[in-house]
Amino acid sequence: MNAMKALVYTGPESLEFRDEPRPVAAHNEHLVRIDTVGICGSDMHAYLGHDDRRPAPLILGHEAAGTIEGGPRDGDRVTINPLVTDPTSAESRAGRENICPNRQIISMPPRPGAFARYVTMPERNLVPVPDDVPLEKAALAEPLAVSWHAARLGVSALHPAMDRRALVIGGGAIGVAAVLALNAMGFDDVIIAEPNDVRRAYLVERCGFDVVAAAEGAFPLVVDSVGIAATRKVASALAVQGGVILHIGLGDSDGGLDIRRMTLQEITFIGTYTYTAKDFRDTAQAIYDGRLGPLDWVEARGLSDGAAAFADIRAGRVAAPKVILKPDA
Repeated sequence: MNAMKALVYTGPESLEFRDEPRPVAAHNEHLVRIDTVGICGSDMHAYLGHDDRRPAPLILGHEAAGTIEGGPRDGDRVTINPLVTDPTSAESRAGRENICPNRQIISMPPRPGAFARYVTMPERNLVPVPDDVPLEKAALAEPLAVSWHAARLGVSALHPAMDRRALVIGGGAIGVAAVLALNAMGFDDVIIAEPNDVRRAYLVERCGFDVVAAAEGAFPLVVDSVGIAATRKVASALAVQGGVILHIGLGDSDGGLDIRRMTLQEITFIGTYTYTAKDFRDTAQAIYDGRLGPLDWVEARGLSDGAAAFADIRAGRVAAPKVILKPDA
């Protein structure tokens, strides 16, 4: 068959589940049958018409795991590193693939995304998944790696004399992942600030996190997983003298930071983007080893129900930090 089912972004707040051409693997690529794919904040930005890099019509989705179909690795279970980079660039050779000037990511032209039955990926982007690890968990490697990368940079930048305490702004998947990554790296006092009542109750009752509606106090490390002017304002106000702000979210571009205070108090600001290839592999291994917890804070729906899932997230009706879509459901 030359067609497959896919969830296609067709315009602002419009998604269509329809037939699309089935991709064909190029040289050194594999065809992956998608088992699970997560809805990311960047998918939501595109869905709302806020991302010029993702013009309609387009298959979105980049947080995925599945099974290789055909070729010498037929049947291998894999999680997908969606960041396709130029291995010959200076950045890639230095192990900083995430800032490779020639990088591409699936769900952004010219590479269709994983809200589909199949996607094609280079060999180097496929990380094996052990048989005892559900693909639903393996699909979380991508969002978890984003925060693993950020946490690694934050821990390295934080002065060794400072307390290992942190505030995470935003209780979505990236915020939750930041808590888990920081816990794995030796932080045992991490608070989440989440204003949504439904989400906050879920994080407390289901996950056992320390969650508040609005943060107060001062913190050596502040993680902004939202990335809008209001959250940057909170981050620059609550970071202690000599502390670190990690900025992961891409909500908007302007305003919020108190540059004068950050300068006078010598507060380090680090913008963090995706992950290196090593970060991705290390995150996947942490999942397999159980170091990131049960990862049971997801809600699963069928890919054919994807349009309704996006609408529910848009309306604030989803309590779980992550919605995953299943082509087989």
